Amino acid sequence: MNARTIFGIICGALLVANLHAQQRIPQGQNFYNDSRGVLYDRELAMDFKLHTNGFALGVNIGELKSFYRTRFIHIGIGEIKHAKEFRQNDGQISLTQVSRSFIYGKQNNFYNLRVGVGEKLYFSEKAARKGVAVGWSYEAGGTLGLLKPYYLQLLNSLEPGSLEFIIRSEKYSDETAERFLNIDRIQGAAGFAAGLGELSLLPGLHGKLAMHFDWGAFDEFVKAMEVGVMVDVFFKKVPIMVESQLVGDTENQPLFINLFLNLQLGKRW
Repeated sequence: MNARTIFGIICGALLVANLHAQQRIPQGQNFYNDSRGVLYDRELAMDFKLHTNGFALGVNIGELKSFYRTRFIHIGIGEIKHAKEFRQNDGQISLTQVSRSFIYGKQNNFYNLRVGVGEKLYFSEKAARKGVAVGWSYEAGGTLGLLKPYYLQLLNSLEPGSLEFIIRSEKYSDETAERFLNIDRIQGAAGFAAGLGELSLLPGLHGKLAMHFDWGAFDEFVKAMEVGVMVDVFFKKVPIMVESQLVGDTENQPLFINLFLNLQLGKRW
């Protein structure tokens, strides 16, 4: 047996051993063993997030770098509300219709499309075998804010000085300010579709930092919860509310800091 043959046998044996070491456990049966490496390479999880001034839904596309470290891309959409928003006139019945509840002084709904990158890291890989794996996660990226005009159903005189009125959907402007902020003229909020064709864009940045709790961090199915703080910042004030003495202390801001609770469900493979 010459040297070339022996070398070929050795290379073949090493290749077979390497393939065997990388094989996956069937049916997602995770097996904790340092010599086996990472049993799952990818992760896909849905976010269901509630924060102090709104909500968000999203998806995380992750790559498992090791037992205790996952890098992910986040894509999500949600809404941020002003802290002074307060619903009024909830379901009252007028002579002509059942009115929708409305938010006095609100001029825009503010939705957010977030795209970011981040990581989650567990404090101890061995703790995952005993129950809940505890760690932390962070994320940063860009935000595209979407402003949608907020429409109200307002009473309008048929003619100047007339006692006959019609109800018309209107948004806030310099021309409608007197009616828009007159509580006696408001009949309720318009439907969600009002203003969809008038979206305006507002770019910004976001970041989050959270404690991460995962039930079965290295199982096939993702079952996790996060508690943390998130920050959104934009390049100018976000006009959610009308800044008027009639509305009260409703100054708009470019910065939003929110505490949040996030539930994650998904799958690894």
